Amino acid sequence: MLALTSATPLRPQRYLPSRQPPPNLLISIPSAASPGRITAVSVSPAAATSPADLDSATAAFRDYQLLFASQRSEAAEPVLLRPVRGSVPPDFPCGTYYLTGPGLFSDDHGSTVNPLDGHGYLRAFEFGEDGRCRYSARYVATEAQREEREEATGRWRFTHRGPFSVLRGGRRLGNLKVMKNVANTSVLRWGRRLMCLWEGGDPYEIDPATLDTVGPADLLGSYRVEPGRRQDGGGGGLGSVAVEIAARLLKPVLRGIFKMPDKRLLAHYKIDPKRKRLVMLTCNTEDMLLPRSNFTFYELDENYEVKEKREFTIPDHLMIHDWALTDTHYVLFGNHIKLDIHGSLLAVSGLHPMIAALAVDPTHPSTPIYVLPRFSQHTHQLRNWLVPIEAPWQRWSLHVGNAFEEMDAAGNLKISLQISVCSYKWFNFQKMFGYNWHTGKLDPTFMNIINEKEDMMPHLVQVSFELDAKGTCRSCSINDLSSRWKKPADFPTIHPSFSGQPNTYIYAASTSGRRSFLPCFPFDSVVKVNMRDGSAKSWSVVNRSFIGEPIFVPKGMEEDDGYVLVVEYAVEKKMCYLVILDARIIGEDEAVIAKLEVPKQFTFPIGFHGFWACR
Repeated sequence: MLALTSATPLRPQRYLPSRQPPPNLLISIPSAASPGRITAVSVSPAAATSPADLDSATAAFRDYQLLFASQRSEAAEPVLLRPVRGSVPPDFPCGTYYLTGPGLFSDDHGSTVNPLDGHGYLRAFEFGEDGRCRYSARYVATEAQREEREEATGRWRFTHRGPFSVLRGGRRLGNLKVMKNVANTSVLRWGRRLMCLWEGGDPYEIDPATLDTVGPADLLGSYRVEPGRRQDGGGGGLGSVAVEIAARLLKPVLRGIFKMPDKRLLAHYKIDPKRKRLVMLTCNTEDMLLPRSNFTFYELDENYEVKEKREFTIPDHLMIHDWALTDTHYVLFGNHIKLDIHGSLLAVSGLHPMIAALAVDPTHPSTPIYVLPRFSQHTHQLRNWLVPIEAPWQRWSLHVGNAFEEMDAAGNLKISLQISVCSYKWFNFQKMFGYNWHTGKLDPTFMNIINEKEDMMPHLVQVSFELDAKGTCRSCSINDLSSRWKKPADFPTIHPSFSGQPNTYIYAASTSGRRSFLPCFPFDSVVKVNMRDGSAKSWSVVNRSFIGEPIFVPKGMEEDDGYVLVVEYAVEKKMCYLVILDARIIGEDEAVIAKLEVPKQFTFPIGFHGFWACR
């Protein structure tokens, strides 16, 4: 398989039929005869436009740009989707699949942003009792969205930098509009409320009937830490005093000048089906720049009343995106970061993305796992939770598929995490999704790096560790989820009723690896992993099509009794399809139960995270 390297980055062009093709592209690929040797190859764009050669560097760049093409139109009124294959099965549950993600990447004044800074675009697929599916889509009308879009003309001008982007057509030097709440990362329907969440601020509430934006939802405002209130942990000493002084100096700057909130509500939440609770996590904004991490967990019932609140201060510089929940613990997989002084100066100037102030910290040979108690009265309290379990390798944690605990008769507690991880050598804040802020283009080279000696790209693992009755760690192991599936994978999901308990199956987005120049990402397959025997079965879309995050829709109580929903992005046709897979028979030809076509005028870019809400 040919692997792209970042030695000579390709310079993608935004694909427009009326434009002339770009000049020949020079790429670096491993030599087939000598795998350790790098060979330069010139690729002609003319060949890429030929039907005989769709697997070329130019075709890869073109398809990648199309996958992230902006959609400025909204489907405010529900549109009936036409089946192009099969039909919605009679036993398909009534409910709505919500999918959120960025909808806009380029404005009308020359600026292009990282997908992470793209304005939130909420899509809804509603399945009714008549066995048909209706589609609607609206932009989340955040404060930044209302400011950057001219209501009268529909034109856009980016004024907020966003943490991951650099403006080209807007104000750069001295631009203090950094935290651009785009509500584009995840979506949640809990109780009677629908919300879109982002990583750096309050969620936005949405009207489930119309997808109109209600406004920002300050779910936890009255429950946040009062000034001067003592938090658990953290220790004392001169070091902690210095950090506290730095925190007090940073807070008014971040809040007053950069308009950042005191606390960031993370986009990933957990649902405890046993207790019927929504569990959410916040962290202090200033901790992004300090060797300290303050985490507060909130457990809410269906009326959004806080039933449990736990606060923890960890003397470590961490960045958490997703996390795990078990019956008695919160589990944080510690992603080490550090402050980049040089990058901070460039970021404040506006010449580099603001995220340049941070970098991954690869100096730690192991990965800390913080096991934090949910309830103060629970056993294993002799364990000092400030002391992490050190996983014997270094990996960056991305997404959690499931986590559960098992206790034996002697009181030993085993906790298992099923997660997607990647290498610190690959993870780079400034290059996520291949964003090149110098050119404003998306370069898939970064997302397709293969190293035969190491799994660089996201892949699925199970981390298990055992605590004795006193809380002492007796063992810790890390294993691939499947012994027969060695391909990149992410966005793990399971039957929701099995959340928090041992499971056999896990589903994820993965790759077939059949495209030489896009071997890892974007994903084009759904893989079903059987963790009992290590086997894996997959379903893949046709060439020049990709998929997003799969989501499980339960039908019965057996673990694979249900359907997997996934959006297929057919960039060749510039079309989107919602695909319904039978979870039991993924890997067989009959797995596709239905394929529903989204009208071409409403084709949308790839989404981030979704949510299934039964009626």
